[in-house]
Amino acid sequence: MKDPRRTKQLQTLVQKLGLPVNAPVNYALLDLALTHSSYDRDRNYEQLEFIGDAVVRLAASEILLERYPRAPVGEFTAVRSILVSDRLLAEFADIYGIERYLLVSSGTATNASGRQSRLADAFEAILGALYLSTQTMQLVRPWLDALLEVKAKEVRQDPAFYNYKDALQEWTQGNYKTLPEYRVRETDKGHNNPERFTAEVWLKDRRLGQGTGRSKKAAEQAAAKEAFLGVTNTSALLPSASLPSTSLEASSASNQQPTTNNKL
Repeated sequence: MKDPRRTKQLQTLVQKLGLPVNAPVNYALLDLALTHSSYDRDRNYEQLEFIGDAVVRLAASEILLERYPRAPVGEFTAVRSILVSDRLLAEFADIYGIERYLLVSSGTATNASGRQSRLADAFEAILGALYLSTQTMQLVRPWLDALLEVKAKEVRQDPAFYNYKDALQEWTQGNYKTLPEYRVRETDKGHNNPERFTAEVWLKDRRLGQGTGRSKKAAEQAAAKEAFLGVTNTSALLPSASLPSTSLEASSASNQQPTTNNKL
């Protein structure tokens, strides 16, 4: 790198991560990982973010398997979907003060609504840069493991942390390359009724789950929970051409008239 001030900044960040001063970090890649597309349209972190997405998923998967070897795969998937969510990755970025090192345009910097996404993307890009520096997890796991372990424990101890919609989406995309579809209808006009809305989640022509809730989102989450636990408990790796059998037959579709039709 040509700018000694920028190099010094990045060295400070590396030390914040707990890595030694002589760690084999490729600082040109780290600089790229902290360059937003609004700052440089051609030279930015987008490709490193792509690598980092895979890195954080691998790290989270290894942590879960190492710490909870007897947990079911379905639980791994649900917990991992939270560990790699933008919300938590942005939280990790805040812990290390990543934002102060991120190069963005002045207009983007003041866009509060996009802050979480920017920080999460930059965090993944940093992981990508560190991985590519050695082609191993040598510069990643020594400091990332502790963050993932703490959050994994929190998630497993508090079911309210689970996001079954994200977990189900990851499962359907991984197995069928498609998104689940949510069909919601209002079954009671009472605003305080905890079962005011009923949601069904469908995959192609199969209804995978149903749930109720005080709000549309709560009903969708309940339906996703039933569907996710069902597919992960009753199936391993299914052929991509087939869908899991459920007690809810697809033929009932013709009798349903949902008021809303939302995809994730």
